[in-house]
Amino acid sequence: MSPMISIAAVTKRYGSGLVALDSVDLNIARGEIFALLGPNGAGKTTLIGVVCGTVSMTSGRVLIDGHDVVRDYRAARRIVGLVPQEIALDIFTTVRKAATYSRGLFGRAPDPAYIERLLRELSLWDKRDARIVELSGGMKRRVMIAKALAHEPDVLFLDEPTAGVDVNLRRDMWELVRRLRAEGVTVILTTHYIEEAEEMADRVGVINHGRIVLVDEKTALMRKLGKRRLTLTLQKPLAALPRELEGWPLDLEDGGQRLSYRFDASAEDTGVPTLLRRLNEIGVDFKDLDTSATTLEDIFVDLVGRAA
Repeated sequence: MSPMISIAAVTKRYGSGLVALDSVDLNIARGEIFALLGPNGAGKTTLIGVVCGTVSMTSGRVLIDGHDVVRDYRAARRIVGLVPQEIALDIFTTVRKAATYSRGLFGRAPDPAYIERLLRELSLWDKRDARIVELSGGMKRRVMIAKALAHEPDVLFLDEPTAGVDVNLRRDMWELVRRLRAEGVTVILTTHYIEEAEEMADRVGVINHGRIVLVDEKTALMRKLGKRRLTLTLQKPLAALPRELEGWPLDLEDGGQRLSYRFDASAEDTGVPTLLRRLNEIGVDFKDLDTSATTLEDIFVDLVGRAA
């Protein structure tokens, strides 16, 4: 099956010489939730803008469901919904009119029943006749989502959709994403809340300095790059790692109170028993130990650090 979105050698170079995207290749499957992670300025929003047709690319090609976003812009844009970072609304219209108007912009026939269902799902129905200027920031964000979904798109882009919003909206958002995926909608999101990507995404891509660093299924990524961490709380703090421990992947933390060791839990020899024996031999005593799994955030920080 062909991908829903095909991005080939996409480059965006500004007149100043800044390269925001550097020959990006990426395919996104139909009906998947794809999380695009990266630090500020990495190129996430620029890439979304190129795919959605709001930012012109310098070179490359983007297809959405087989439609070229440059040559067949209208057909490509008709099947895409976009929730941008910034709130951009006609503040003097009402909630229901905003969603209805957005649906008409994409050539969809009026469907009051669908608009009602959408507004109810976003907890906006009680505010349907309120002017947007009267709404809270969280409610305005909900209206942005309603506008993006009003024309029933096959692809939904969510650019930092829950940044700075209340817990209730975040919960409602992810319930909506799950429903959309169940209906076959392809969802692409950028987020700083990496735990959300860890919970929701099927695949994860990491972008840094305009280049895709890695793309993989979330579970495979956690399996390949995820490690476990052994933390030892020491009886006496250490000013520095003893010479006898040189070469071990160890870090002193919390003012020398804790010693941490990262290891591959799937390896035949994790090194943990050897480390504990070595600590005993050189007289480094500990009063507590704890192990924890590496999170997607740990992997992300490590990948971005290596690519910097």
